[in-house]
Amino acid sequence: MSRGILLYAEVTRQGFIHTVFFELANKAVELSKKLDNAPITAVIFAQKDMIADYKDGFVKSGIDKVFVYDGFEKYSTETYTNIIVDLVREIDPEIILIGATNQGRDLAPRVSSALHTGLTADCIGLDINDKGRLAATRPTFGGQLMATILCNRDPQMATVRPKVFKPASVDNVRDTEFIYKTSDENADNVELVDFIKGLEDLKNELDSAQVIVAGGKGMKGEDGFKMLQTLADKLGGVVGASRGAVDLGIAPHTIQIGQTGKTVTPKLYIACAISGAIQHTVGITGSDYIIGINKDPNAPIFDVCDLGIVGDVFDVVPKLIDMLETI
Repeated sequence: MSRGILLYAEVTRQGFIHTVFFELANKAVELSKKLDNAPITAVIFAQKDMIADYKDGFVKSGIDKVFVYDGFEKYSTETYTNIIVDLVREIDPEIILIGATNQGRDLAPRVSSALHTGLTADCIGLDINDKGRLAATRPTFGGQLMATILCNRDPQMATVRPKVFKPASVDNVRDTEFIYKTSDENADNVELVDFIKGLEDLKNELDSAQVIVAGGKGMKGEDGFKMLQTLADKLGGVVGASRGAVDLGIAPHTIQIGQTGKTVTPKLYIACAISGAIQHTVGITGSDYIIGINKDPNAPIFDVCDLGIVGDVFDVVPKLIDMLETI
């Protein structure tokens, strides 16, 4: 019998469990079935009096057992690493999955190093192969190829991009057991003085955006992206960019979408002067409705969009802005 799957439940600064946990939980249920119904365990650092707010989410997500570490209000790389490593040695999971958030990307490599095991980072696909091993897929060679990676020792570890998997559409209710633990671990050699969001982060919350207006290298310059920002503002959305635009230096990497950027799932995605190469479209396939604007009628973006507009983006977008101003 498989020794099970361990998930890290990240608590955000706003006091919520990060949505990537529920995406991972749904995938873990799928993987568990291929591992003879392996148990699914979660670990969370949270005040004990806050767990009541989280319990329903764990129960409905198919989690068999939750280890709750009380008394840790602020994230600490060293402290969290040491505690998770001790837990892993105690429960001996076969697989560990962590969201590829800023925190997850900081924590996972430290845990894998301490456990002397491999880590496949920034994955966009997970499966169990015919030998019962975790097959983790991620972009490589600058997003030109997809590599499926196996780890030859346990625990097998992977970080997974938010929005790659969807949360369960039907509750996976379990009789979840909650185990409360304490630790005297306090390895804080680094003090977090303050956390300040950059202006770009404040303006471009791609992960949760319902409307995204994205531009490619055909936007030509920063003025082109300012035009897209105007359209996004009219629609209550945010601006994104293709890798081509980022490589040209006309858009910041923080808003890059695609294999080497963010995966997004808005209700409306407008692709402006984006050719539609697979490296970009793999990051937008979860969108509910895609509109493509490109002057090339043969652009690949028209193969994936719900509505295609053949025309110069510098003619089309201003007209859209004018129309929205009259509504």
